[in-house]
Amino acid sequence: MRNGVYTSLDIGTTSIKVIVSEVLNGQMNVTGVGSERTNGISKGLIIDIDETAHSIKKAVEQAEEKAGVTIESLIVGVPALNIEINPFHVSVDVSSANQEVNDSVIEKMVKQIRERKVSSDQTLLSVMIEEFIVDGFDGIKDPRKMVGNQVELYGTAMTVSKTVLHNIKKSVNNAGYAIDDVLFQPKAMSELIMSEDERRFGTIQIDLGGGQTTVSAIHDQQVKFSSIIKEGGSNITKDISVVLNTSLKNAEKIKKEVGYAFIDDEALANDQSITIDVVGQDNTIQVKESYIAEIIEARMAQIFEQVKTELDGIGALELPGGIILTGGTSAIPKIEELAEEIFNVHVKKYVPDFMGVRYPSFTNAISLVFYKANMDDIHEVMNRYVLFDGETPLTQLVKQQDAKPVNTNEKQLNENTENNETIIDKIKNFLTHFFD
Repeated sequence: MRNGVYTSLDIGTTSIKVIVSEVLNGQMNVTGVGSERTNGISKGLIIDIDETAHSIKKAVEQAEEKAGVTIESLIVGVPALNIEINPFHVSVDVSSANQEVNDSVIEKMVKQIRERKVSSDQTLLSVMIEEFIVDGFDGIKDPRKMVGNQVELYGTAMTVSKTVLHNIKKSVNNAGYAIDDVLFQPKAMSELIMSEDERRFGTIQIDLGGGQTTVSAIHDQQVKFSSIIKEGGSNITKDISVVLNTSLKNAEKIKKEVGYAFIDDEALANDQSITIDVVGQDNTIQVKESYIAEIIEARMAQIFEQVKTELDGIGALELPGGIILTGGTSAIPKIEELAEEIFNVHVKKYVPDFMGVRYPSFTNAISLVFYKANMDDIHEVMNRYVLFDGETPLTQLVKQQDAKPVNTNEKQLNENTENNETIIDKIKNFLTHFFD
């Protein structure tokens, strides 16, 4: 990891989170955290830019206060909303024989990818490199400074709706911040929560958010598939509220304090009753914890069945790495047991383990910092041409506000830790050789 101070922005479906992290000598320490709920987002889409910008500013200010820094720019995450994922192969002839390959070749490759793989309503978001080939020599990770006549690139291109990306950038800029980089969230997450072998052999990650659930399949170090189910933890809260005729505030409290997602013999043996306030009544009612669990299990089973349908369509459940759950809703106890019963594969949960941030709702925000700090130079250059047309973005993320030292109790990060072209037929065709 490169030394430095990094600030990430996760625009979630129910809240906006900001993480300030310091990387020093290969160790990452979270020094500031901000979290702010927002009404500017609905079903994963920014519907009110001013409201979203206001929430971004408040979250950043929280992180600034805790970290003792002034934040000027942000590493921004983009969700798997209206995303298209396509494999590509491009080839560029070096301008003159025996000339070293330089950044201009990378720029020409990006232009070719745009021309071939980006539809009129989409914009190029990211390029994942599989390998370069120089004059027939394959397996090259970075061809620059090599001598050759022809350079080829195999990889995967990710494009996003122009509207989605514009609204994200506009919200950040209206909040008063520059953009240091724009990263695809599922890719960043896979770099944090999976080991290298899990990414190489193939693993599924399910990000259980408040307003939606994102499922992604990772294979050969690349995101091969990513899709969104527009249900999440907030649907569970609404279910509890409706069934028990209690307020949303009470329902959320009940879910967090006594809720669990899978009823087994152990749960029934320890079943207890709780008292609940009912809307429109003076008297409270008694409800069994197992009854609340039934409500939670019903909704989570519905979400998982939708995810399973997506994964069955591409054969991804055959990946040897199984499933990793994360995101705020994954904090519900016994959710792994329910997932294993439905998917019939090994399931584990990822929870960040940093001082001040040990809750899965912050996985996305932390993964953006982790991915950026670990990004190699060739991907940095590729991103610069993809997102900034070769111009270098603002690189000074933060500057010290005063002489207040940052917390240096670093913890070693465990590395083991609807568009026309995205119809299911295309996905299936793309993943025909998913396990090759």
